[in-house]
Amino acid sequence: MVTDSSLHEKLERIWSNPPGWRTLAGVNHTSVGIRFMITGTVFFLIGGVLAMLVRAQLALPEQTLIDPHLYNQIFTMHGTVMMFLFAIPVLEGLAMYLIPKMIGTRDLAFPRLGALGYFCYLFGGIILCSSLLWNMAPSSGWFMYTPLSDGFFSPDRGPDFWLLGITFVEISAVSAGVELVVTILRMRAPGMTLYKMPVFCWYILGMALMILFGFPPLILGSIMLELERSAGLIFFAVEGGGDPLLWQHLFWLFGHPEVYILFLPAAGIVSTIIPVFAQRPLVGYGWIVLSVITMGFISFGLWVHHMFTVGIPQLAQAFFSVASMLVAIPTGIQIFAWLATLMSGRVVFSLPMLWIFGFLVIFVCGGLTGVMLATVPFDWQVHDTHFVVAHMHYVLVGGMVFPLIAGFYYWLPHFSGKMPSKTLGAWGFWLTFIGFNATFLLMHLTGLLGMPRRVYTYPAGVGWDWLNLLSSIGGFIMALGIGIILLDFFLHFRFGSRAKHNPWNADTLEWATTTPPSSYNFVSIPHINDRHPLWTKPDLADSLAKGEGYLARAIDDHREILGTSNSDAQVRELIRIPSNSWLPLQLASALAIVCICLLARWYPVAALAAVASFALIFRWSWINSGHPKTSPADLADIPTYTRTQNGVGVWGAVVSLIADGSFYLSLLFGWFYLWTVAPSWTTPAEHPVSFPLLLISGIFLTLAVVIYHALRQRLHRGNSQSFGVGLWLVGLLGMCHLLSLAWAFLPDLQPRSSAHDSVLLLLFSYLALHGAIMAIATILQAIRAKRGYISANQPYEVSVLYPLWLYRVITFWLAFGVFAGGAA
Repeated sequence: MVTDSSLHEKLERIWSNPPGWRTLAGVNHTSVGIRFMITGTVFFLIGGVLAMLVRAQLALPEQTLIDPHLYNQIFTMHGTVMMFLFAIPVLEGLAMYLIPKMIGTRDLAFPRLGALGYFCYLFGGIILCSSLLWNMAPSSGWFMYTPLSDGFFSPDRGPDFWLLGITFVEISAVSAGVELVVTILRMRAPGMTLYKMPVFCWYILGMALMILFGFPPLILGSIMLELERSAGLIFFAVEGGGDPLLWQHLFWLFGHPEVYILFLPAAGIVSTIIPVFAQRPLVGYGWIVLSVITMGFISFGLWVHHMFTVGIPQLAQAFFSVASMLVAIPTGIQIFAWLATLMSGRVVFSLPMLWIFGFLVIFVCGGLTGVMLATVPFDWQVHDTHFVVAHMHYVLVGGMVFPLIAGFYYWLPHFSGKMPSKTLGAWGFWLTFIGFNATFLLMHLTGLLGMPRRVYTYPAGVGWDWLNLLSSIGGFIMALGIGIILLDFFLHFRFGSRAKHNPWNADTLEWATTTPPSSYNFVSIPHINDRHPLWTKPDLADSLAKGEGYLARAIDDHREILGTSNSDAQVRELIRIPSNSWLPLQLASALAIVCICLLARWYPVAALAAVASFALIFRWSWINSGHPKTSPADLADIPTYTRTQNGVGVWGAVVSLIADGSFYLSLLFGWFYLWTVAPSWTTPAEHPVSFPLLLISGIFLTLAVVIYHALRQRLHRGNSQSFGVGLWLVGLLGMCHLLSLAWAFLPDLQPRSSAHDSVLLLLFSYLALHGAIMAIATILQAIRAKRGYISANQPYEVSVLYPLWLYRVITFWLAFGVFAGGAA
């Protein structure tokens, strides 16, 4: 039996990052989360400088500080950086840092995936921002509307930087979504049922699920537009059967849910902080959880809210107008719950609460103008004016940035072990609050007076002069406030006074770790009996540090965590997660080379880098921590995850399929939209797809799935005889399916002359890519079975691949029905 001190030392050695430059191979969730937040802050500063250039240009009429083309680049990059490179990554980084600590575990479910997401975000952001240095920044607006962004109106490389960089960055967002969903549902501390889970976790769960559903439509749209620009395919060009409005639909299928993707974690911060400083439990916990779920559902029915002026039918306008107003109901529930908590508690006024009160004022104002914009006649009058710009900033800055800064001040003692400066913090708040309202409150007036957005100058004497000057002054005051806040954070780590443990008397588990936290969070894992563990048991941190909880051991240098059931949090398995690895950096670098080569039109090199990327992906999957020769001993009757059939890897596969399915359904949506709406859509007289060959391809695929299912059932019954041979057969059938699929599609397609054939080619590429991955993965499983990685005692990997095979056969036959309908 090890002593406490030796256990601490062993755990620190097992869980810490390598020293020096080798820390880039670290995958610990604390380090990855901090990287996200620091990098996001750097991009925030870049976006802020661009905003100040915009305000300097608009301060006076007929300014010539910036020429029109450069102004459009700055305007486009400001919105892009703030929306894609700052807001979502910073919130994801905060969630990745906090969630394991809040739910009482040592790390995220897939640490290498989190590290990969960070490097994809970093490289994608660098690629995108480098366009400014090369004077090739996109200038079509951060929404990249077609046809303004197509090859005719934007022949430069600016849109290509945007499309490839944003797609690269969104790999990061989707990977974080998978990480967070699986971690919250399957790795909570024993006893932490869903109803005992911290309310912040509900908000993050909602955000992560919305990312999985909401980001794939934009990824699809970006791929389609890039293929149209670089390869000559047709999706949005009317003359070839496309429709530019398809881009708007795909963009806003992402864009409007993104507003709530940003709001939910910010509101989660508010719901976490208010009970702490009111020193009483949150009023209406169940109602708030219900409102989070409802808001997530309703937000996906609002995307046409941004398209009222494009000519959609009046019935559709009425539906989306009502939906836009309905979303105010779950938002109002949360606001009333916060106010009730404050009124029924004994509020401790502090620096974080100052930002919370600022949030309440600004966000409510933004919500009121949102209801105004949901009214179609009013929206027609102010669409594309500064009124919309003002509303957007009231919602996004008031609804996200103010709570985020409140959260930073609240968790700053946890990051550093030191207290923030009340004086600098107060100065930063008031300058930011006053400057923000001076900037954007007046913008409502310029919008009502008719000033369009996206104009680089304006004539004197139309009534906009003094309003724009005051807005610009307010913008610089706000910038000064933000600068003081960043100075406060910087000085804090050097000169801040030492914080006592849990200085705010908080109730959630992250304050049961050391401050700053150790790399492994908890010496032992707690058992949770209620929603406020630190209020119920104030000495919980000491008992966990003494090893009085679960998993107080360190065996064979393995990173061990507990897997629990998704609803009642009963212990189900012992999970070994990967340690430090260079694979995330290597894979992200290979993908970055693919993007750079596509930008430079070096297609052979891009193809080689893509092959290297797939090789690294399969190498990643091969390095499996469940090898029987190195598997750690079980804990009593708790099996290691490799001996289970429902481990976190299975959940990771299923949750990943949510994003994959959203991408696929968006592709089918594009097909049906063009088929029914595009004015020049034509179906060839002779369908280019060979249905007999397509049917044969489907038979091969169905046989592969049936055999794989039978092998899985036999393995689970303890019979692994001829299992490897069966896997080889499945892999062979998968290859036959792939070859017959290519033969059915490719010979007669004319994608450069018809949107019909372009969509078919994209659909074929989707099916072929998934078919190739499944066939190769199954062949690799056959090799792994031969080497002892898979057996009747270790059926885990087969359970991971099985839902992917089921998804593959469903998507194929769904596509077959689409082809048949198109041919008819």
